[in-house]
Amino acid sequence: MSSSDTHTADHKALRDTYASRRYFKKFDAITDHLTRVAAARVADGALSNEDVRILTRYLAQLSYTFRALSMKYLLVGRDTGQFFGSLSFDAVESGFPIFNELLVMANDAQQAQSHLRNMPSAEDLKDQMLRVIIGDREVPTKLQFALSQRLYYEELVKGDIFWAQNHPEIQWIGNIGEDRRKFVLHWAVYDSQVNLPTIYLMDLEDSGRTALPKDERRWPEVQAHLMGQSLGALKLVTIAKGFDESFDDLHPKRLRRYHVGPMYSSAYTRQSGPIREVLEQARAPEGEDWALAWTVETLESERVAQEKSGWFSTVDREIFALDPFSGRGVDTGATTTERAIILPQRPYQVLEDMNPPGFAAVRKYVVSPHGRVLSY
Repeated sequence: MSSSDTHTADHKALRDTYASRRYFKKFDAITDHLTRVAAARVADGALSNEDVRILTRYLAQLSYTFRALSMKYLLVGRDTGQFFGSLSFDAVESGFPIFNELLVMANDAQQAQSHLRNMPSAEDLKDQMLRVIIGDREVPTKLQFALSQRLYYEELVKGDIFWAQNHPEIQWIGNIGEDRRKFVLHWAVYDSQVNLPTIYLMDLEDSGRTALPKDERRWPEVQAHLMGQSLGALKLVTIAKGFDESFDDLHPKRLRRYHVGPMYSSAYTRQSGPIREVLEQARAPEGEDWALAWTVETLESERVAQEKSGWFSTVDREIFALDPFSGRGVDTGATTTERAIILPQRPYQVLEDMNPPGFAAVRKYVVSPHGRVLSY
């Protein structure tokens, strides 16, 4: 079996209306919990208010992506008179929609305005539906389908969606001296290798003559460079060193990468390992049979070294601190790697009882039946 065959075998289509709606409802709840987790991390002192503002914005965009896809596939499995596909998601690795779903959505967004111009308004469609229900005593499936597509395009036109690529943005934090400014850069991608949203934050010092956001030469170069390096397979130290060496007057002091997911659910995914057993044993009711992993890699600059540049000048180069434990720093390419898992109360109790190896160091965020998030 070729690797592409295995890849497709891992992808599953949601062809049943109710399964599809439950899947989107689950993700709607999970993205809501994630913003509470971010707030809990501020309380723990793990995140600054600025970090949380950036992260919650990406999480909100992620929830709008799911909302748009839920409209697109609202009538999957029904006879709509159209040949229409179903949502494909990665049932083995991530539990999230496959990368191609986001590419198609970006393409649809380009043409959303012209679709909307050629469609009846939502009010017209609802009026026609009423006439079919009252007059013909039929379920107006074709009209429902037309309305669902209209709502999908309306979501895309609103924008503010998590795309396959979300280009770098920059935020001024303050001035360190007369000729040095501090910024935070952030950008995000949907990693095509593992079908997961990945968010990057870089704390940066700028010693250039013109402030980076106003520099018409450097800023486009920085954006292109970072998007080209945003691959989950690349270690943070590789990304940071490459950046440091490409821009003599930009100094990356800290780089973080957030992997949102995988999502485990006994109803939808086939992941192996202790979490699958936890969910199977928990036998939690619908809506509480899930767990979401969340990993943060952090790379910190330890000190600065002077490097000769040309005949007469020197440039600052960052020396990054790598994880000192058991020589693993070489493998991770990060200073620290923190793993967390978010799950409802019932699966959490089973996880505590089972106490599988490797989970002692994982931070647990537990969602109470009333939606409060507690950190353990």
